[in-house]
Amino acid sequence: MKHGSKQFINILFPALIFGSMTGVLTALFVTLYKLSAKYVIEFSEQSYHFIKTNLWMIPIVLVLLFGIAFVFSFIYKNSPRLRGGGIPSSIAILRGIVPFNWIKVLFGVLILSMISFLIGVPLGNEGPSVLIGTALGYGAVHCLAPKHRAWNKYSMTGGACAGFAVATGAPVSGILFAIEEAHQRISPMIITVSAISVLFACITAQLLSSLLGVNVSLFPTLQTITLTIKDVWLPLIIGILVGLFAVLFLKYYKVVNAFFNKTLNKIPTYLKIFSIFALTLGLGLYSFSFISTGHELILNLLDGNGLTALITLTLILIVRSTLTLSANTNKITGGIFLPILALGALASSIIANILIQYLGLNVDYYQIILALGITACIAGMMKMPLTAIVFAIEALSCHNNILYVIVVSAVSFTFTELFHTKSINDSVVENIIKNNYTQSKTTVYDAFVTVQKGSFATGKQIRDILWPANTFILSTTPNTTHLTQVDEHGGESLREGDLLHVRYSTRDSKQTKIELLAIVGEQDFVEKETYEV
Repeated sequence: MKHGSKQFINILFPALIFGSMTGVLTALFVTLYKLSAKYVIEFSEQSYHFIKTNLWMIPIVLVLLFGIAFVFSFIYKNSPRLRGGGIPSSIAILRGIVPFNWIKVLFGVLILSMISFLIGVPLGNEGPSVLIGTALGYGAVHCLAPKHRAWNKYSMTGGACAGFAVATGAPVSGILFAIEEAHQRISPMIITVSAISVLFACITAQLLSSLLGVNVSLFPTLQTITLTIKDVWLPLIIGILVGLFAVLFLKYYKVVNAFFNKTLNKIPTYLKIFSIFALTLGLGLYSFSFISTGHELILNLLDGNGLTALITLTLILIVRSTLTLSANTNKITGGIFLPILALGALASSIIANILIQYLGLNVDYYQIILALGITACIAGMMKMPLTAIVFAIEALSCHNNILYVIVVSAVSFTFTELFHTKSINDSVVENIIKNNYTQSKTTVYDAFVTVQKGSFATGKQIRDILWPANTFILSTTPNTTHLTQVDEHGGESLREGDLLHVRYSTRDSKQTKIELLAIVGEQDFVEKETYEV
């Protein structure tokens, strides 16, 4: 095969072929998953109403919850990738930080998250949807092109973006997820793969949704008022207040995490999970608003049903924050994106109540305050200001208030930056790394590798390549037969014969070498150990 043909294949297949394939598969799985979750959540709410009128069933339900908690802890011990929120797990997988078994993840997360929804744990389906897409992306390459390991991360990235887009009904936000959260860098190839996967996923989801009656959009179209320049004080206040709430929430996460993992570290995992289930049951019997994904709660708040109950809103906010963080800290399967949106809606509804009831603001501002508050919450808690802006336009009908969406997103993000708080996803990823590598040590290696003819790296810029985790290209020595040069920013394309000086820190040298050679081509090279961390 000619050299140029291999370059073409190494771009065409991971981007177009596997990108589109992963998008379609992800849309199929996630749409059916959303439909199933909808019925399970409805059944859960009905069950809580039934138990409420038949209190004699509570002991029986508690016994069942204890059994489920024991099974969950056993599964988590043997399959750690099924634990916790899907988005942080996907990020860790996409960055090459942790290994995973794609079949176990695909079906395990489907089943375990459904059980979480049935119990009413305040976790959402968008995180598992992202993880499902990640698993399908890996599975597509693994089954159809096992020799092309370098394609895996691109296909998985496309699947993760497609899962986010289908789960939220926000396609552009799905593409930005790869840039702003998953890989935290801009690359033409990452954008291309993500865009193709999201495109095919959204088309497939639209077709399936019309057949199955599944709502593609996360929220209905809002009829928000159009703000004017004299209203700029409103997003400023919302950005500051929700930003402050985001800081407190992220600090509170550390407190809850320390409580369960340090103070209660000798308590068996199944007992801690059972305590979350039992607390969920008790709160759910009092009011279903305290538990479940929070989607219905957001819809009710957007309809204006929370306009008068300031004390109740505050109580729900505190309870849901505690329960969501407790569930996430104990690694119960389910996403935290939608529950965080619910917290943003609650916080901004409280702000709206105060402004309208006590400061005389027109009630017409209520919905736009909620939309801006949810936007600020995404920008502050998840540290995704660009995604927050686009999500507000796509999902919250803020196309007529773009300037004020930008203001509230920037203010909230800046506020959390001033307090040096990490995003909730980054905090969870750190815990995933700690839990996975409690005993192993990190070793730093230096090595020189040569770009082989027809390898994946040939013809690509350094920035376009998803290198193994914690791998840095220290320098490049161009092949003298080529007139190309690679500058310090990776501005030129790599060519056959180019010599790369790489440095990587790893806990698994063998796996890192496999991933590196899948990119630059098979060869023998000597790695020099520099120091151990």
